Amino acid sequence: MTLDLLAGPASADAGPAYWRALTTATADLPGAVAVIGVEALRHNAADMLVRAGGVPIRVASKSVRVRAVLDAVLALPGYRGVLAFTLAEALWLAEDHDDIVLGYPTVDRDALRMLAADERAAARVTLMVDDIAQLDIVDAVAPPEGRPSIRVAIDADASWRGPLGHIGVRRSPVHEPAEVSQLARRIVARRGFSLVGLMMYEAQIAGQGDATGSGDAVVRWMQRRSVAELADRRAAVVAAVRGVSDLEWVNGGGTGSLERTAGESAVTELTAGSGLLAGHLFDGYRAFTPAPAAAFGLDVVRKPVADIATVLGGGWIASGPPVASRQPLPVWPTGLRTLAREGAGEVQTPLQGPAARELAVGDRVWFRHAKSGELAERTDRYHLVEAGALRGDVPTYRGEGKTFL
Repeated sequence: MTLDLLAGPASADAGPAYWRALTTATADLPGAVAVIGVEALRHNAADMLVRAGGVPIRVASKSVRVRAVLDAVLALPGYRGVLAFTLAEALWLAEDHDDIVLGYPTVDRDALRMLAADERAAARVTLMVDDIAQLDIVDAVAPPEGRPSIRVAIDADASWRGPLGHIGVRRSPVHEPAEVSQLARRIVARRGFSLVGLMMYEAQIAGQGDATGSGDAVVRWMQRRSVAELADRRAAVVAAVRGVSDLEWVNGGGTGSLERTAGESAVTELTAGSGLLAGHLFDGYRAFTPAPAAAFGLDVVRKPVADIATVLGGGWIASGPPVASRQPLPVWPTGLRTLAREGAGEVQTPLQGPAARELAVGDRVWFRHAKSGELAERTDRYHLVEAGALRGDVPTYRGEGKTFL
Protein backbone atom coordinates (compact mmCIF):
# COMPACT_ATOMS: atom_id res chain seq x y z
CA MET A 1 0.00 0.00 0.00
CA THR A 2 1.23 3.51 -0.81
CA LEU A 3 1.06 6.35 1.68
CA ASP A 4 0.04 9.82 0.48
CA LEU A 5 1.08 12.81 2.58
CA LEU A 6 0.45 15.41 -0.13
CA ALA A 7 -3.32 15.53 0.33
CA GLY A 8 -5.53 15.28 3.36
CA PRO A 9 -5.79 16.86 6.79
CA ALA A 10 -2.98 17.19 9.31
CA SER A 11 -3.50 17.06 13.04
CA ALA A 12 -1.39 17.43 16.16
CA ASP A 13 -4.13 16.09 18.43
CA ALA A 14 -2.80 13.83 21.16
CA GLY A 15 -5.84 13.93 23.40
CA PRO A 16 -8.20 11.19 24.56
CA ALA A 17 -10.11 11.17 21.25
CA TYR A 18 -6.92 10.24 19.38
CA TRP A 19 -6.17 7.22 21.55
CA ARG A 20 -9.79 6.08 21.62
CA ALA A 21 -9.84 6.24 17.83
CA LEU A 22 -6.74 4.05 17.61
CA THR A 23 -8.35 1.57 19.99
CA THR A 24 -11.55 1.41 17.98
CA ALA A 25 -9.80 1.20 14.60
CA THR A 26 -7.58 -1.69 15.70
CA ALA A 27 -10.11 -3.54 17.87
CA ASP A 28 -10.04 -6.61 15.63
CA LEU A 29 -6.23 -6.76 15.49
CA PRO A 30 -4.31 -8.70 18.15
CA GLY A 31 -1.60 -7.02 20.18
CA ALA A 32 1.13 -6.14 19.81
CA VAL A 33 -0.13 -3.77 17.14
CA ALA A 34 1.91 -0.87 15.78
CA VAL A 35 0.10 2.05 14.17
CA ILE A 36 0.81 5.29 12.36
CA GLY A 37 -1.68 8.10 12.66
CA VAL A 38 -1.57 9.51 9.13
CA GLU A 39 -2.84 12.99 10.08
CA ALA A 40 -0.19 13.19 12.81
CA LEU A 41 2.54 12.15 10.37
CA ARG A 42 1.40 14.85 7.94
CA HIS A 43 1.55 17.41 10.73
CA ASN A 44 5.07 16.43 11.76
CA ALA A 45 6.41 16.39 8.21
CA ALA A 46 4.93 19.83 7.50
CA ASP A 47 6.08 21.26 10.82
CA MET A 48 9.68 20.20 10.19
CA LEU A 49 9.62 21.93 6.82
CA VAL A 50 8.45 25.14 8.47
CA ARG A 51 11.20 24.86 11.07
CA ALA A 52 13.80 24.25 8.33
CA GLY A 53 12.93 27.60 6.73
CA GLY A 54 13.45 26.48 3.15
CA VAL A 55 16.65 24.49 3.71
CA PRO A 56 16.20 20.97 2.24
CA ILE A 57 15.83 18.10 4.71
CA ARG A 58 17.52 14.75 4.16
CA VAL A 59 15.54 11.94 5.80
CA ALA A 60 17.40 9.82 8.38
CA SER A 61 16.24 6.31 7.55
CA LYS A 62 17.31 4.70 10.83
CA SER A 63 14.58 6.69 12.59
CA VAL A 64 11.90 5.41 10.18
CA ARG A 65 12.80 1.97 8.76
CA VAL A 66 9.66 1.86 6.62
CA ARG A 67 10.07 2.33 2.87
CA ALA A 68 6.50 3.54 2.37
CA VAL A 69 7.05 6.33 4.91
CA LEU A 70 10.40 7.28 3.39
CA ASP A 71 8.84 7.43 -0.09
CA ALA A 72 5.86 9.47 1.11
CA VAL A 73 8.00 12.01 2.93
CA LEU A 74 10.44 12.35 0.03
CA ALA A 75 7.50 13.10 -2.25
CA LEU A 76 6.91 16.30 -0.27
CA PRO A 77 8.61 19.43 -1.66
CA GLY A 78 11.39 20.37 0.72
CA TYR A 79 12.63 16.86 1.48
CA ARG A 80 15.55 15.55 -0.54
CA GLY A 81 17.68 12.45 -0.20
CA VAL A 82 18.22 9.76 2.41
CA LEU A 83 20.76 9.44 5.20
CA ALA A 84 21.17 5.66 5.51
CA PHE A 85 22.75 3.79 8.42
CA THR A 86 24.42 0.80 6.76
CA LEU A 87 25.81 0.28 3.28
CA ALA A 88 23.66 -2.82 2.72
CA GLU A 89 20.59 -0.68 3.41
CA ALA A 90 21.88 2.09 1.16
CA LEU A 91 22.36 -0.34 -1.73
CA TRP A 92 18.83 -1.66 -1.24
CA LEU A 93 17.33 1.83 -1.18
CA ALA A 94 19.44 2.83 -4.20
CA GLU A 95 17.27 0.60 -6.35
CA ASP A 96 14.60 3.34 -6.12
CA HIS A 97 16.40 6.46 -4.86
CA ASP A 98 19.28 8.34 -6.45
CA ASP A 99 20.66 10.39 -3.52
CA ILE A 100 21.71 8.28 -0.55
CA VAL A 101 24.39 9.28 1.93
CA LEU A 102 25.74 6.73 4.37
CA GLY A 103 25.60 8.37 7.80
CA TYR A 104 28.41 6.30 9.31
CA PRO A 105 31.69 4.77 8.12
CA THR A 106 31.55 1.18 6.86
CA VAL A 107 33.93 -1.75 6.71
CA ASP A 108 31.33 -4.14 5.26
CA ARG A 109 33.50 -5.78 2.62
CA ASP A 110 30.69 -7.68 0.92
CA ALA A 111 28.63 -4.51 0.54
CA LEU A 112 31.68 -2.57 -0.65
CA ARG A 113 32.26 -5.19 -3.36
CA MET A 114 28.65 -4.79 -4.46
CA LEU A 115 29.01 -1.00 -4.54
CA ALA A 116 32.23 -1.17 -6.54
CA ALA A 117 30.70 -3.58 -9.05
CA ASP A 118 27.63 -1.44 -9.75
CA GLU A 119 28.19 1.86 -11.55
CA ARG A 120 24.58 2.94 -10.98
CA ALA A 121 24.83 2.36 -7.23
CA ALA A 122 28.24 4.05 -7.09
CA ALA A 123 26.67 7.15 -8.65
CA ARG A 124 23.80 7.12 -6.14
CA VAL A 125 25.51 6.25 -2.85
CA THR A 126 27.99 8.39 -0.91
CA LEU A 127 30.19 6.78 1.74
CA MET A 128 30.99 8.60 5.00
CA VAL A 129 34.60 8.70 6.15
CA ASP A 130 36.63 10.32 8.90
CA ASP A 131 39.87 8.34 8.55
CA ILE A 132 42.07 7.32 5.62
CA ALA A 133 41.98 3.76 6.97
CA GLN A 134 38.39 3.56 5.74
CA LEU A 135 39.57 4.29 2.19
CA ASP A 136 42.22 1.59 2.57
CA ILE A 137 39.46 -0.94 3.20
CA VAL A 138 37.71 0.09 -0.01
CA ASP A 139 40.90 -0.20 -2.05
CA ALA A 140 41.70 -3.60 -0.53
CA VAL A 141 38.28 -4.89 -1.60
CA ALA A 142 38.19 -3.20 -5.00
CA PRO A 143 41.37 -1.55 -6.35
CA PRO A 144 40.72 1.83 -7.99
CA GLU A 145 41.75 0.73 -11.47
CA GLY A 146 38.94 -1.80 -11.59
CA ARG A 147 35.98 0.16 -10.26
CA PRO A 148 34.09 3.43 -10.73
CA SER A 149 35.04 6.40 -8.61
CA ILE A 150 33.56 6.12 -5.13
CA ARG A 151 31.72 9.14 -3.76
CA VAL A 152 32.74 10.05 -0.21
CA ALA A 153 31.88 12.69 2.36
CA ILE A 154 33.72 13.73 5.50
CA ASP A 155 32.12 13.42 8.92
CA ALA A 156 33.62 16.19 11.07
CA ASP A 157 33.14 16.28 14.83
CA ALA A 158 30.52 18.82 15.93
CA SER A 159 30.79 18.26 19.68
CA TRP A 160 31.51 21.15 22.07
CA ARG A 161 34.80 21.13 23.92
CA GLY A 162 34.12 23.74 26.55
CA PRO A 163 34.53 24.17 30.31
CA LEU A 164 32.47 21.01 30.91
CA GLY A 165 34.78 18.88 28.76
CA HIS A 166 33.58 16.91 25.74
CA ILE A 167 29.84 17.52 25.27
CA GLY A 168 28.21 15.55 22.48
CA VAL A 169 28.62 12.10 20.96
CA ARG A 170 31.93 10.45 20.16
CA ARG A 171 32.02 10.41 16.39
CA SER A 172 34.75 11.74 14.14
CA PRO A 173 38.40 12.21 15.17
CA VAL A 174 38.68 15.41 13.07
CA HIS A 175 37.42 18.47 14.92
CA GLU A 176 39.37 21.59 13.95
CA PRO A 177 39.38 23.19 10.47
CA ALA A 178 43.02 22.27 9.92
CA GLU A 179 42.36 18.62 10.77
CA VAL A 180 39.40 18.41 8.42
CA SER A 181 41.17 20.15 5.55
CA GLN A 182 44.17 17.85 5.95
CA LEU A 183 41.88 14.84 5.66
CA ALA A 184 40.22 16.43 2.62
CA ARG A 185 43.58 16.88 0.90
CA ARG A 186 44.48 13.25 1.52
CA ILE A 187 41.15 12.09 0.09
CA VAL A 188 41.48 14.26 -3.02
CA ALA A 189 44.97 12.91 -3.56
CA ARG A 190 43.69 9.33 -3.57
CA ARG A 191 42.90 7.74 -6.90
CA GLY A 192 39.38 6.41 -7.28
CA PHE A 193 37.55 8.66 -4.80
CA SER A 194 35.51 11.85 -5.19
CA LEU A 195 35.00 14.13 -2.20
CA VAL A 196 31.46 15.50 -2.56
CA GLY A 197 30.12 16.38 0.88
CA LEU A 198 30.67 17.30 4.51
CA MET A 199 28.55 16.38 7.52
CA MET A 200 28.64 17.77 11.07
CA TYR A 201 25.96 16.44 13.44
CA GLU A 202 25.49 18.42 16.65
CA ALA A 203 23.97 15.77 18.93
CA GLN A 204 24.33 17.95 22.02
CA ILE A 205 21.82 20.35 20.45
CA ALA A 206 19.70 18.26 18.09
CA GLY A 207 19.39 15.26 20.37
CA GLN A 208 19.18 16.89 23.79
CA GLY A 209 15.85 18.25 24.97
CA ASP A 210 15.84 21.59 26.77
CA ALA A 211 12.44 21.25 28.46
CA THR A 212 12.68 17.96 30.33
CA GLY A 213 12.57 19.21 33.92
CA SER A 214 15.44 19.53 36.36
CA GLY A 215 18.69 20.48 34.71
CA ASP A 216 17.08 22.48 31.89
CA ALA A 217 18.93 25.67 32.84
CA VAL A 218 22.29 23.92 32.48
CA VAL A 219 21.25 22.35 29.16
CA ARG A 220 20.15 25.72 27.76
CA TRP A 221 23.35 27.38 28.94
CA MET A 222 25.40 24.64 27.26
CA GLN A 223 23.41 24.79 24.03
CA ARG A 224 23.65 28.57 23.68
CA ARG A 225 27.41 28.42 23.92
CA SER A 226 27.72 25.34 21.76
CA VAL A 227 25.54 26.89 19.02
CA ALA A 228 27.72 30.00 18.91
CA GLU A 229 30.99 28.05 18.90
CA LEU A 230 29.80 25.58 16.29
CA ALA A 231 28.49 28.22 13.88
CA ASP A 232 31.93 29.84 13.74
CA ARG A 233 33.85 26.57 13.59
CA ARG A 234 31.55 24.98 11.01
CA ALA A 235 31.91 28.00 8.73
CA ALA A 236 35.69 27.75 9.06
CA VAL A 237 35.65 24.00 8.40
CA VAL A 238 33.49 24.42 5.30
CA ALA A 239 35.70 27.21 3.95
CA ALA A 240 38.79 25.10 4.52
CA VAL A 241 37.36 22.05 2.75
CA ARG A 242 35.96 24.10 -0.13
CA GLY A 243 39.48 25.35 -0.61
CA VAL A 244 40.47 21.76 -1.36
CA SER A 245 37.45 20.42 -3.25
CA ASP A 246 34.09 21.57 -4.55
CA LEU A 247 31.31 20.26 -2.31
CA GLU A 248 27.85 19.33 -3.50
CA TRP A 249 26.39 19.71 -0.01
CA VAL A 250 27.11 20.53 3.62
CA ASN A 251 24.85 18.67 6.03
CA GLY A 252 24.01 19.54 9.63
CA GLY A 253 21.34 19.46 12.25
CA GLY A 254 18.75 16.98 13.41
CA THR A 255 15.14 16.93 14.52
CA GLY A 256 15.87 18.99 17.63
CA SER A 257 17.90 21.74 15.97
CA LEU A 258 16.37 22.38 12.54
CA GLU A 259 15.69 26.10 12.99
CA ARG A 260 19.06 26.76 14.61
CA THR A 261 21.16 24.92 12.03
CA ALA A 262 19.12 26.28 9.11
CA GLY A 263 20.26 29.75 10.11
CA GLU A 264 23.92 28.96 9.34
CA SER A 265 24.87 30.10 5.85
CA ALA A 266 27.54 27.40 5.58
CA VAL A 267 24.91 24.63 5.79
CA THR A 268 23.13 23.66 2.55
CA GLU A 269 20.94 20.83 3.86
CA LEU A 270 19.63 19.40 7.11
CA THR A 271 18.93 15.89 8.33
CA ALA A 272 15.95 14.76 10.39
CA GLY A 273 14.00 11.57 10.93
CA SER A 274 12.89 11.08 14.53
CA GLY A 275 10.51 14.02 14.37
CA LEU A 276 8.37 12.27 11.75
CA LEU A 277 7.11 9.39 13.90
CA ALA A 278 7.97 11.26 17.11
CA GLY A 279 9.07 9.05 19.96
CA HIS A 280 8.42 10.51 23.41
CA LEU A 281 12.02 11.73 23.87
CA PHE A 282 11.13 14.51 21.45
CA ASP A 283 8.44 15.90 23.73
CA GLY A 284 11.14 17.66 25.74
CA TYR A 285 11.92 20.62 23.46
CA ARG A 286 10.74 24.19 23.75
CA ALA A 287 10.95 24.93 20.01
CA PHE A 288 8.42 22.35 18.79
CA THR A 289 5.81 19.84 19.91
CA PRO A 290 5.54 16.80 17.64
CA ALA A 291 2.37 14.77 17.30
CA PRO A 292 2.59 11.12 18.44
CA ALA A 293 2.40 9.71 14.92
CA ALA A 294 3.54 6.21 15.84
CA ALA A 295 2.43 4.11 18.77
CA PHE A 296 1.94 0.50 19.73
CA GLY A 297 -0.87 -1.21 21.57
CA LEU A 298 -0.45 -4.11 23.99
CA ASP A 299 -3.21 -6.16 25.55
CA VAL A 300 -3.84 -6.78 29.24
CA VAL A 301 -3.45 -10.49 29.92
CA ARG A 302 -3.54 -10.65 33.74
CA LYS A 303 -4.36 -8.74 36.91
CA PRO A 304 -1.95 -9.94 39.63
CA VAL A 305 -3.54 -7.52 42.12
CA ALA A 306 -6.34 -4.99 41.85
CA ASP A 307 -4.13 -2.00 41.07
CA ILE A 308 -1.75 -3.70 38.59
CA ALA A 309 -2.57 -4.62 34.99
CA THR A 310 -0.03 -6.72 33.12
CA VAL A 311 0.28 -6.49 29.34
CA LEU A 312 1.97 -8.99 27.07
CA GLY A 313 5.29 -7.62 25.75
CA GLY A 314 6.59 -4.09 26.10
CA GLY A 315 10.35 -4.25 26.41
CA TRP A 316 11.02 -2.32 23.23
CA ILE A 317 13.94 -0.30 24.53
CA ALA A 318 15.66 2.53 22.65
CA SER A 319 19.40 2.94 22.23
CA GLY A 320 21.45 5.11 24.55
CA PRO A 321 22.17 4.94 28.27
CA PRO A 322 20.02 2.33 30.05
CA VAL A 323 17.83 4.82 31.90
CA ALA A 324 14.09 5.22 32.32
CA SER A 325 13.78 7.68 29.43
CA ARG A 326 14.74 4.91 26.98
CA GLN A 327 11.76 2.78 27.98
CA PRO A 328 8.46 2.89 26.11
CA LEU A 329 5.96 5.18 27.78
CA PRO A 330 2.39 4.04 28.56
CA VAL A 331 0.17 6.92 27.45
CA TRP A 332 -3.40 5.60 27.30
CA PRO A 333 -5.26 5.17 29.50
CA THR A 334 -3.55 7.99 31.34
CA GLY A 335 -2.10 7.50 34.80
CA LEU A 336 -0.16 4.29 34.15
CA ARG A 337 3.48 3.68 35.01
CA THR A 338 5.89 0.77 34.92
CA LEU A 339 7.13 -0.78 38.15
CA ALA A 340 10.53 0.44 39.30
CA ARG A 341 11.83 -3.08 39.85
CA GLU A 342 10.57 -4.49 36.56
CA GLY A 343 10.28 -1.75 33.98
CA ALA A 344 9.23 -2.77 30.46
CA GLY A 345 9.67 -6.52 30.12
CA GLU A 346 10.56 -8.68 27.17
CA VAL A 347 7.45 -10.84 27.62
CA GLN A 348 5.31 -8.95 30.09
CA THR A 349 5.05 -5.44 31.52
CA PRO A 350 3.15 -4.81 34.76
CA LEU A 351 1.55 -1.37 34.91
CA GLN A 352 0.40 0.41 38.04
CA GLY A 353 -1.57 3.57 38.71
CA PRO A 354 -5.17 4.72 39.09
CA ALA A 355 -6.11 3.57 35.56
CA ALA A 356 -4.84 0.06 36.25
CA ARG A 357 -7.77 -0.59 38.59
CA GLU A 358 -10.21 0.02 35.73
CA LEU A 359 -8.41 -2.15 33.20
CA ALA A 360 -9.68 -5.65 32.58
CA VAL A 361 -8.15 -8.67 30.89
CA GLY A 362 -8.41 -8.07 27.14
CA ASP A 363 -8.24 -4.27 27.31
CA ARG A 364 -5.70 -2.39 25.22
CA VAL A 365 -2.98 -0.07 26.49
CA TRP A 366 -1.17 2.33 24.16
CA PHE A 367 2.55 3.06 24.42
CA ARG A 368 4.88 5.49 22.70
CA HIS A 369 8.41 4.37 21.92
CA ALA A 370 11.31 6.51 23.08
CA LYS A 371 13.03 7.31 19.78
CA SER A 372 11.69 6.05 16.46
CA GLY A 373 13.57 3.24 14.75
CA GLU A 374 13.31 0.69 17.55
CA LEU A 375 9.57 0.23 17.03
CA ALA A 376 10.03 -0.89 13.42
CA GLU A 377 12.62 -3.43 14.54
CA ARG A 378 10.00 -5.14 16.70
CA THR A 379 7.11 -5.41 14.27
CA ASP A 380 6.69 -6.42 10.66
CA ARG A 381 4.14 -3.73 9.76
CA TYR A 382 2.51 -0.50 10.73
CA HIS A 383 -1.27 -0.25 10.45
CA LEU A 384 -2.39 3.11 9.07
CA VAL A 385 -5.19 4.93 10.86
CA GLU A 386 -6.77 7.95 9.18
CA ALA A 387 -10.01 9.73 10.00
CA GLY A 388 -10.48 7.28 12.83
CA ALA A 389 -10.52 4.25 10.54
CA LEU A 390 -8.07 1.55 9.52
CA ARG A 391 -6.78 2.34 6.01
CA GLY A 392 -4.40 -0.58 5.44
CA ASP A 393 -0.85 -1.35 6.44
CA VAL A 394 2.74 -0.89 5.27
CA PRO A 395 5.67 -3.24 5.94
CA THR A 396 8.65 -2.23 8.01
CA TYR A 397 12.16 -3.21 6.95
CA ARG A 398 11.66 -6.31 9.09
CA GLY A 399 8.41 -7.02 7.27
CA GLU A 400 10.34 -7.00 4.00
CA GLY A 401 12.85 -9.47 5.41
CA LYS A 402 15.56 -6.87 6.06
CA THR A 403 17.46 -6.60 9.34
CA PHE A 404 20.40 -4.31 8.60
CA LEU A 405 21.47 -3.44 12.14
